[in-house]
Amino acid sequence: MDGDTFATREGFIFNVFGYEHPPDRVFAFLKYIPAGLKSLFHIEFLERAWRYGKLPLLRAEKLYTARNYHTFVETFKKEYPSYVYCCPFRQKEVISAPLSTVKRVYVPRECLQLLTTPKRKDALQKMTLEFVGLLSNETGIPLSDLGVHGSVALNMHTEKSDIDIVVYGANNFRRLEAAVDRLVKKGELSYLFNNRLDAARRFKGRYRGKVFMYNAIRKPEEVTSRYGEFSYTSIAPVKFHCMVEDDGEAMFRPATYGIQDYEPADSSSRLPDDKIPKFVVSMIGCYRNVARKGDEIRVSGMLERVRKVKTGEAFYQVVVGTGTSEEEHIWPL
Repeated sequence: MDGDTFATREGFIFNVFGYEHPPDRVFAFLKYIPAGLKSLFHIEFLERAWRYGKLPLLRAEKLYTARNYHTFVETFKKEYPSYVYCCPFRQKEVISAPLSTVKRVYVPRECLQLLTTPKRKDALQKMTLEFVGLLSNETGIPLSDLGVHGSVALNMHTEKSDIDIVVYGANNFRRLEAAVDRLVKKGELSYLFNNRLDAARRFKGRYRGKVFMYNAIRKPEEVTSRYGEFSYTSIAPVKFHCMVEDDGEAMFRPATYGIQDYEPADSSSRLPDDKIPKFVVSMIGCYRNVARKGDEIRVSGMLERVRKVKTGEAFYQVVVGTGTSEEEHIWPL
């Protein structure tokens, strides 16, 4: 499931991406790289290092750029070709780990359960449990619908690490979002906005001086499509304004916004009526939940034709985060 993390036999740490996967592999993005393999990846790394057991790890300075993604693909093609998969339904090469390479999987709700078991906990583990307890009490969301993500989940945190929480289910996410806002107004939490997207999402803040963030994962019954059910054909880059008509799946990854009132950025790029997109879909996590129903957004992305394989029925959507351009975005207006 999206939000799960796994370690491979080579020491790579991946985050699972999305909910649709081929039978023998999983779509994912690379989060941590063994320090000994640094020379294979021609990217800028953060100066900070992590340790997974005895294995030192490094992380890209920028995780989600088109340039870095292409670098990862090219490195894997050359050094670890089994991690590159030519998807017949998207007609392109993507990073995807064979299940045979997966050494251990970290599921957020299971990681939270495990966190309650050690008799001796460090300060960040204790604070994480206190924070989760506060949220559960404030919202009524059971602990079984909450989870821990990030370095705390992998037991590779330091005193500088953040508290990274997940909540399962769209309704639970909206309850948690409202509860965080109430707790901010009470002075028990504070928001942390580094940019306009943070201010739109309101998913990041401070609890007793420690940075926290929270995101949503679908419940199993909220996963409505399977790999191979649809095929996707890229048409052309587009830029436009529109209004959000449906935000019911905007908190997940990929984030989906139902849209209306499509208006091209300039008259020369106006689309024919039968190609006007019904949805904007973000593959990039930072564009989750940046707009609500009734909000206007500015979008730059790739127009795609989506075809249902069994019936041939088709519609159009715009995808942000295709890995083809650094200019793709969703900006709330």
